[in-house]
Amino acid sequence: MKIRNRSEIEDKYKWKLEDIIPSDEEWESLFEQTKKLGDGLDKYDGKLDRAENILECLKFDDTINEKLERLYVYAKMRKDEDCSKEKYLAMVERINNLLVELSQKSAYIQPQLSANSKEFLLDLAERKEFQDYSYSLGLMAKNKEHTLSTEEEILMAKVGLFSGIFQEAFGMFDNLDVSFKPFKDSEGNKVELSHGLYGLMLQSQERRDRKKAFESMFGAYRDMINTVASIYTGNVKKNLFYTQARKYESCLDRATSGEDVPKSVYERLVKCIDGSLGSLHKYLRYRREQLGYKTLHMYDLHVPIVQSASKGVEYEEACKIVKKALAPMGEEYAKLLDKAFNEGWIDVQENKGKRSGAYSWGCYGTHPYVLLNYQKTTHDIFTIAHELGHAMHSYYSNENQPYAKAEYKIFVAEVASTVNEVLLLRYMLAGAEGDEKKYLLSYLLDMFRTTVFRQTQFAEFEYQAHKFAEEGKPLNAQTLSDTYYKLNEKYYKTAGVENDELIKYEWARIPHFYNAFYVYKYATGLISALCIADNILNKGESAVADYKKFLKAGGSMPPVEILKLAGVDLTDELPYKQAMKIFDDTLAELTKL
Repeated sequence: MKIRNRSEIEDKYKWKLEDIIPSDEEWESLFEQTKKLGDGLDKYDGKLDRAENILECLKFDDTINEKLERLYVYAKMRKDEDCSKEKYLAMVERINNLLVELSQKSAYIQPQLSANSKEFLLDLAERKEFQDYSYSLGLMAKNKEHTLSTEEEILMAKVGLFSGIFQEAFGMFDNLDVSFKPFKDSEGNKVELSHGLYGLMLQSQERRDRKKAFESMFGAYRDMINTVASIYTGNVKKNLFYTQARKYESCLDRATSGEDVPKSVYERLVKCIDGSLGSLHKYLRYRREQLGYKTLHMYDLHVPIVQSASKGVEYEEACKIVKKALAPMGEEYAKLLDKAFNEGWIDVQENKGKRSGAYSWGCYGTHPYVLLNYQKTTHDIFTIAHELGHAMHSYYSNENQPYAKAEYKIFVAEVASTVNEVLLLRYMLAGAEGDEKKYLLSYLLDMFRTTVFRQTQFAEFEYQAHKFAEEGKPLNAQTLSDTYYKLNEKYYKTAGVENDELIKYEWARIPHFYNAFYVYKYATGLISALCIADNILNKGESAVADYKKFLKAGGSMPPVEILKLAGVDLTDELPYKQAMKIFDDTLAELTKL
């Protein structure tokens, strides 16, 4: 099928970025205005020890940041429409340069605010005129013991100029330099493996092809394991340096504190999932039976046990399906979906030069946007629901919170999108029969396995690797690979899965490990979403009302407390048990079919 130029796409399938900034000419005008405004950023330098100066400074900084955000989002989204447009590439570069320039000018604000006493900061947070900043000021007071002197903070900022080199080095190796051994598939075709192709190969019905892809992939990391281990060890030691410099008890403490999440949530997740491995093992034994194997190998875990009964529907029909699936969210939510579908929120069709994939984005003061590259598949229907979940979260946050409290933290960022996916899945299941129903049930089980069990396994590995560094134990290719191998054995061997020798090198290809203690959020996000969707379907309006409190809260309080508004307390065992019951019930239903 020929990919069309953007000019050939009907306007009804394009987003309206004029709602952010009316034209490129007005972007230029706002750019110059913002740059000039930024010249005044230094007027509060050395004066942030008085309440009136602090309030003026915070409001002035917000004013500039709102304008910068609008400029950046507009330029970047224009570029994403067609990445070959030099004009928008240049605009993105210019706004990036301005962001760096103005961030340097405002760099004094945080350390000088933190230099005030804890009591003073907490007093400001309680004052009516400071309510927009109550959470950030309270958080600043809470983390004051981890904030260094101005001179030390400047030094730490300079360390930041090269502390990301480990992630960059791994990225260069993983994206450019890693070499996978070619092989011939079952039809005699030569396969030049890549990361993207590997995912497809693992879903092949030909077991020999899956095995060869597995051996090619992990053989490449085995051959370079000492290099990758050195890069990762450097990254762990960097994390330890920041942890000790900022006087945290552990790397995990520092990571969870950064998002204002209790460390106990991480520990609770690992404990509850470890205690639920019996459910995973039961599913894996079922998978083995369905595939007809005496023993499962690690390369057998991704092949579908039920083939997709794909819904090849036009975009308009997909929107109707999504809207019906989200009907339990009520009339107000349905009207917002209509706005999204009909008023230029969504860029639908693929065109030459358009950014691939999908996302939801926007800026404060305008409606959110969604970028799609819609194809007529079941997966793309789920993508619409997912991205609209993000969009609605942003819409409700921006409508109900001031700028300083509107942005929600990464810890909760995937909850609303996944709630929409689960509601869509439940809706489709209700009307499905035969192979379609089997496929959807297996889809949910595999989503759970890869997002909850797999990511928790990754989280356990990260914790152990950092623990070694904290205790002064050697970190090298052998200790890291042996640690991962033992974890993999715990998660899979009891279910009769062969712990293939090459799997010990899987840790070496996970880019998220260079953003320490991030992966567990995927697991807590899905667990939260499953519980919220379950509550909405079973309790109706009261659960919807609670969920909207979550959507409206933005970043106005700690993310774990925001989740409690939706009836999910991740410090308690209940959500984990509720999610595991959904997993067990889904497996039981699929088994009956």
